[in-house]
Amino acid sequence: MSVVERILRRAVMEIAPGSILNLGIGLPTQVMHYLPDDFDVQIHSENGILGAWKQAAPEHMDPFLIDAAGAYVSLREGASLFDSAVSFAMIRRARLDLTMIGAFEVDAHGNLANWKIPGKFSPGIGGAMELAQKTQRIVVLTTHTDKHGNPKILKTCRLPLTAKACVSRIISDLAVMDVTDQGLVVREKLIEISDADLQALTEAELTFATEGGAA
Repeated sequence: MSVVERILRRAVMEIAPGSILNLGIGLPTQVMHYLPDDFDVQIHSENGILGAWKQAAPEHMDPFLIDAAGAYVSLREGASLFDSAVSFAMIRRARLDLTMIGAFEVDAHGNLANWKIPGKFSPGIGGAMELAQKTQRIVVLTTHTDKHGNPKILKTCRLPLTAKACVSRIISDLAVMDVTDQGLVVREKLIEISDADLQALTEAELTFATEGGAA
């Protein structure tokens, strides 16, 4: 199983039937492809969709039907289309149950940085700021380290923040961690890795809810 697949398969377990869900640009948008076709969920897109679904077959793609990431999507039965003002009103009124979002950095306080790396072009903070501040529950999906092997789960974020103290849970390719008043608590391990080795790959201090071994 690939690193990405391991994260996505675990992420699906966070989604409660009947919930309203937003999937952030990047890794989180792939979550919907791991959902059963009959799963009861309403996927929200900031550009004005409630009931977005998996990419249609090429012969059924609608060039005017895209999500906030610019990906072609299909619609579930009963889906609604509306303008971005209504879409963001839904977000600001905390109508979304769950947002899954990617991260450049996330820290022990639940702070999130996912929009700007200094020196690199960014089109702006976008809807991530609203989603991170207003969604009832934020789950970060991320690799545990960057491509150079540096930790992405830090004591304190160093990049410009998207929102403060917004993250509830972090799902990496190695573990599932909760943000608590006492810091990061490891709830599950997704591979066979020792506590010491997992801590060595994490800048933030970890507390382990269960003794070693994969969940």
